[in-house]
Amino acid sequence: MLGLGLSCLLLHVFVVFGTELTFELPDNDKQCFYEELEKDVKFDIDFQVISGGNYDVDCFVTDPQNNVLYNEKKKQYDSFSHTTAMKGVYKVCFSNEFSTFTHKIVYLEFRHGDEDPLLQSMTSSTALTQLESSCVSIHEILKVVADSQTWYRLREAYDRTKAEHLLERVTFWSIGQTVLLFVIGIGQVMLLRSFFTEKKGSVAATT
Repeated sequence: MLGLGLSCLLLHVFVVFGTELTFELPDNDKQCFYEELEKDVKFDIDFQVISGGNYDVDCFVTDPQNNVLYNEKKKQYDSFSHTTAMKGVYKVCFSNEFSTFTHKIVYLEFRHGDEDPLLQSMTSSTALTQLESSCVSIHEILKVVADSQTWYRLREAYDRTKAEHLLERVTFWSIGQTVLLFVIGIGQVMLLRSFFTEKKGSVAATT
């Protein structure tokens, strides 16, 4: 019964084209990425600020006629999906122009389009065998694993940057406390010496 149920499964599997990159966005600067897409093509965008300032960035997406499809301000991370209504060059821009002295490191993943089915003989009306269904299930699980690994890499980079920033602040705070301790100690010694000097001078004057 299980084999019959699996063999009757109708499934159409596609693999999308994808690009992942991590780039540095200087302060008071903007960077844009361009992709030429056909009509009726779905694309997905995921981004996250890994380090820098308050971990936020402006992002907007435009179509070939410069119509704004997505526009968000000071986002730490976000996702956006859209199906193209026309053929042409689509633009994805990230802006750090609101920051005056901190640069950002941004992770971007851009996925679009359809490839051939996972199995060459597979179509939307194909009944899969049990082995083919198992292969498709494994393929889907591996995609989930790959996405999870990407998320963990981003979290690790984000946490490492936060830890390094915290270590830097603690180090400077410790140095400041040490310097302040020496200054207070030297001041107390000089103050005590001044008391004894004044007392010695007054005793000499009375004799």
